[in-house]
Amino acid sequence: MAEPRVLGALDTPISWRDYITLCKPNVVLVMLITAAVGMFVAVPELPDPIKVVAGLIGIGMAAASAAAVNHVMDRKIDEKMARTKGRPLPQGRLSPIQALTFSAVVGTLGIALLVVLVNALTAWLTLASLVGYALVYTVWLKRATPQNIVIGGIAGAAPPMLGWTAITGTLDPNSLLLMLIIFAWTPPHFWALCIARKQDYAKAGIPMLPVTHGDAYTQLQIVLYTLLMVATTALPFLSGMSSYLYLGLVVLLNLRFMQWAWRVYQAQPGAPMAMFRYSITYIMLLFCAILLDHYLIIG
Repeated sequence: MAEPRVLGALDTPISWRDYITLCKPNVVLVMLITAAVGMFVAVPELPDPIKVVAGLIGIGMAAASAAAVNHVMDRKIDEKMARTKGRPLPQGRLSPIQALTFSAVVGTLGIALLVVLVNALTAWLTLASLVGYALVYTVWLKRATPQNIVIGGIAGAAPPMLGWTAITGTLDPNSLLLMLIIFAWTPPHFWALCIARKQDYAKAGIPMLPVTHGDAYTQLQIVLYTLLMVATTALPFLSGMSSYLYLGLVVLLNLRFMQWAWRVYQAQPGAPMAMFRYSITYIMLLFCAILLDHYLIIG
């Protein structure tokens, strides 16, 4: 006699790779690079290695927890989109309960690590960022308004500030400048992807800007937000946090970013996806420029 089937049981074996996928490792890696830069530029000397390691692990675990919640909340959407239909939940390799349990364990451990080995301020700010992305953005904003990525970008922009507070235990205006750069970078970065994947978002019923307002309007917004982003990247130099070395490097990066924004505005074939890919390289190189300038003070 066949054993009764357990409700919700999965037919495919569970792989550790599926849990890694839940964490969105590529996204978390970029976040951790910006957090690490925040840590190293927060103080003139090398930061406390224990706080650096514990801070990065804790922030990374919290980001992974939020990403797993995003997988659960978006699983029905992911089924309809070519870019995401291969994820573990749409494919049935993991259940929502398994993903949420993983998220709870990883998130709790990450925040606890920050409380014990870093400081309470960083733990609270990291928790707020987790809730902002996992619940406010994913559950509400993403489905409520085409300005979802602008408003929700606050949570995604937090890592350099979190890195800074992990070392100093205080909020500093310069850490907010670094956060502002990512906040201004997020819309042109993500809207380029939205143009390239417009049909997927329309099919899934997600009100991304190209779906609700059309490509031409989104292309103009990409140009305008790119100019805003360029202005914010001058702030570390104007505030005295960075020198002419940073300014020269960021000008080169910005010229290339503006070139891609202009190509998207002109509706050149393939430009949106190419801009999206460059924007990831851009933000990593920009923060590397900040770090390089910090240790090679010129000007």
